[in-house]
Amino acid sequence: MSRPIFEVIALTAQDAQAAEAGGADRLELVTDMAADGLTPSAEDFAKIRAAVDLPLRVMLRIQDGFAPGGVDDLLARAAELRAEGADEFVFGFLDADGAVDLAATEAVAEAVAGCRWTFHRALDHSADRAAVRTAVGALPGLDTFLTSGAPAGVDAGREVIAAELARAGEPGYGQRILIGGGLRAEHVPGLRATGFDAFHVGGAVRVGGWDSPVDRAKVAEWRALIDA
Repeated sequence: MSRPIFEVIALTAQDAQAAEAGGADRLELVTDMAADGLTPSAEDFAKIRAAVDLPLRVMLRIQDGFAPGGVDDLLARAAELRAEGADEFVFGFLDADGAVDLAATEAVAEAVAGCRWTFHRALDHSADRAAVRTAVGALPGLDTFLTSGAPAGVDAGREVIAAELARAGEPGYGQRILIGGGLRAEHVPGLRATGFDAFHVGGAVRVGGWDSPVDRAKVAEWRALIDA
């Protein structure tokens, strides 16, 4: 059995190096965590890419919330990042009613054709999770759903994600579930026992919240816990 995936949010090259040294498998690159994570600049991506050897999934999100904002702006940012070598992404959009904004999601998926990508926690804030999965499940490149099962996080959503894991292989449920959002260390043993094999953290590997850098020792603690 392959080792579980451990993904860490990185905002800077310093974050990225600490996460790599602590044992992370992959990084999600964002900026502006006050807005819950927006698209980093191509320049920041290039600095991080030069600093580490890990796979990098880059957020494509230009405003707070889950509406796409200007789709043309999203596509321009995607093009800039691809020109710098980005080849994995994170995105997913909802409309005002909480349904998937399929037109925007498809447009961005087409812009990153040939790349692997994650549908992010917009899923947890949607009006109908099953409808979102059905709508986007066959889009090319989609290999992961980042989810905690509920807007409030893992405590509220564990039964939901367990039920979704049990449907693995069905249309819309073939992608890996990457657990993130309210994830705490005490959740991990039970989630591993249920069969989950991918975990995503951000603030949990920082000593002083988002104003502090990723801490290598904390990453290593999570790595050991996930691998236990």
